[in-house]
Amino acid sequence: MTSILKADTIQDADGNNIINENSNTITIGASGDTTNIIGTLQNNGAAVGGANTPMVSAYLNSNQSISSNSWTKIQYNTEFYDTDSAYDNSTNYRFTVPSSEGGKYFISGAFYSLGNNNDERQFGIEIRKNGSSFVRHFESVPGYGTSLPSARSVPINAILDLSASDYIEFYGYARADSGSLNINGDASDRRTFFSIAKMIE
Repeated sequence: MTSILKADTIQDADGNNIINENSNTITIGASGDTTNIIGTLQNNGAAVGGANTPMVSAYLNSNQSISSNSWTKIQYNTEFYDTDSAYDNSTNYRFTVPSSEGGKYFISGAFYSLGNNNDERQFGIEIRKNGSSFVRHFESVPGYGTSLPSARSVPINAILDLSASDYIEFYGYARADSGSLNINGDASDRRTFFSIAKMIE
C-alpha cells in the first residue's frame, strides 16, 4: 500500500520552515541554514555543479631564445599544477584533452619578451589548436627606436570548444631590426605562464 502526504510547508520542532512551496517555487531551509544534499542534485535530469577539471597551469623558468619575425613554440616547462597529467612540460609543451573530457575550456596565457637593443617593433602571442592558429594577439612597441625599454608582456585569452585528444599549444612572436631576442623565463617572477581549465556548463 502506498500513501501520499500533501503539505505546502514542513517545519522543524521549533516551528522553522524546512521545506515550503508557494506559487510553484520550492524553498528548502532558511537564511543561515546549512543544507546538506545526499546524492546527486539534478537539473532536468542532468547533474548540477561539477569541477573545473582538467585544470593545468605552468610557466617558463629560464630564458628561451626566439628568432625575429617568426613564430616560436613557448616551452612552458614548470607546472604549478596539472590535475589530469594532461600537459607535456618536457617534450611537446602541449595540453591534450583527456578522454571523456570534451567541452568548453577557458585558456589564458602570456609571455614576456626581451631584446638586447631598442629595435623591437612588434610582439605577439598565439593559441594553436591541433597545430593550427586559433587566435592571435599583437602589440606594437610605442616609441620605437627611442630609449624606451625594449620589452613587452603580451597576454591572450580565449574560450575553445575542445574534444578528447585535441591539443593546445602557445606560440610567441617578436620582430626586431637587429640584435638577439628571447622569451623571458624566471622561477621567481613567472612572467611567462599559461592556465587552462574546463568550464562548468
